[in-house]
Amino acid sequence: MVEGPGRFGLVALLLWAASLVASPALAAGAPLDRGAFTTALCGDGAAQGTAVEGVLHASAEAESGDIAWAGMVLRALLERRLTCLGGSALLLDRAGAADGRDAATGAVRPVAGGRAPVLGLRQRALAETASGAASLLTGSGVAARRAGLATLERRITSVPEALLLRAASAETDPGLKVSLAALAQSAALSSADPARRLGAIRAVSESPSGAALSRLSALKADPAYGSDPAFRGTLDAALARVTRAVSIGDGLAVLYNGLSFASILFMAAAGLAIIFGLMGVINLAQGEFIMIGAYATYGVQEAFRRLAPPAWLDAYLLAAIPIAFLAAAGVGIAIEALILRHLYRRPLMSLLATWAVSLLLINGVRVAVGSQNLQFAMPPYVSGGVPLYADFVVTWNRLFAIAFAAVTLVLTLVILKRTPLGLDIRAVTQNRDMAACLGIRTRRVDRLAFGFGSGLAGLAGVALCPIYSVNPGMGATFIVDSFMVVVLGGVGTVVGTLVAALGIGGANVLIEPLYGAVAAKVIVLAGIILFLQRRPEGLFAVRRRR
Repeated sequence: MVEGPGRFGLVALLLWAASLVASPALAAGAPLDRGAFTTALCGDGAAQGTAVEGVLHASAEAESGDIAWAGMVLRALLERRLTCLGGSALLLDRAGAADGRDAATGAVRPVAGGRAPVLGLRQRALAETASGAASLLTGSGVAARRAGLATLERRITSVPEALLLRAASAETDPGLKVSLAALAQSAALSSADPARRLGAIRAVSESPSGAALSRLSALKADPAYGSDPAFRGTLDAALARVTRAVSIGDGLAVLYNGLSFASILFMAAAGLAIIFGLMGVINLAQGEFIMIGAYATYGVQEAFRRLAPPAWLDAYLLAAIPIAFLAAAGVGIAIEALILRHLYRRPLMSLLATWAVSLLLINGVRVAVGSQNLQFAMPPYVSGGVPLYADFVVTWNRLFAIAFAAVTLVLTLVILKRTPLGLDIRAVTQNRDMAACLGIRTRRVDRLAFGFGSGLAGLAGVALCPIYSVNPGMGATFIVDSFMVVVLGGVGTVVGTLVAALGIGGANVLIEPLYGAVAAKVIVLAGIILFLQRRPEGLFAVRRRR
């Protein structure tokens, strides 16, 4: 038995010789015999596999024209637009066409009496891989070349490394060039040259990711892992490095997702904290104010599409911020003036009334707009993201939500601390009767505070549009969490709402991957109940004067 490097050299020699023997249609560097290739595709499964595999392995050095032609024929074969007629193959514009072009000569001929070649599972996989290689090497657009690369990634073990190196050297798109280089490194992991394999292992470990971990872990089943100490040591060190990096990246992703969820939760709960703290109203319609903000955003988008120049469409999300706030605040003021003003100091009746309002708003939107999810055009500033470390990607939509929540927090604190309205709200919250005796119009304060709290929920709807599905029932997802945030943080305190939102949002994101979404909510709720047993007033109790 041949051992060590000699064994790898012998395997490489045998593979090279087999490729020459198995593919008479296209040897490396030789022009493609198009007639022989199409004849083989019309043959049995063995002939088909031999021909396609030969084209795939010779693509690293073949002429671009031959590769493009082979890709065109293979796509026709996969789409059942290839008909075998006598000793030639005809390409059809569509399946079932009456005429076709001779694949080798281009002459138009009728397809009557022809037959469509049948592909086995192995032959279809080879044809898809070779077609992807042709798209990668000769595709006219970045999208076509990227699609070809995606096809090759699914069957990387059958792709020659030289093909990927050729594509990387000719690629002009920077992102695709990086992807090709990384894929070429992965292909080198199965190289017959031991030194090249070790270099590929080190190179893959320098770009840690879940995919890199999977590729390296698969090498532990390689015979060299048990027989070659150098290979085993290099692989173990690379696996340790990649595993550590992936764990850190996953941790960062959990923290980032938890922060974005907490940001949405804070905006949904901040208004509820003001309403509950000021008037003692348990507003079960607060989630529907989030829905109103999201639907107002959709309305602004549609208005931009119909009335504004196309170049302005990306600005609709920013333009929707004041519209969503005013829409939700207007509905909130109307509900307070028409319904809730008659139910103060009657908590059970106000709870039932707001529940009825919630059902009315949900079903009203379903009747008026429909129950399907709305489709939003994502502007560039909330689309995509940037890889930061391992598999951790900073996505712009979540970053937008975090930044939006931070700005909302600052503006809310400024309004409550530095404006006459904020002073009146704090005065009425602390002692309503004394504030009324001092001339503060408590009814006006109640109405404006309810509108302000409803508007904050509408802003949460704007931030949700790039992240979550927007439909009439979307608010129900956040109402329970919002109440938990208000109770845990302390009724009527914005800072407590922020701290509680961070805690509950982070806990949900941490627990959910382990036990599921329902169990996560149950565990968080149980923890809040236990905490409130020791501190019923919450984290930050509002000072009240009696």
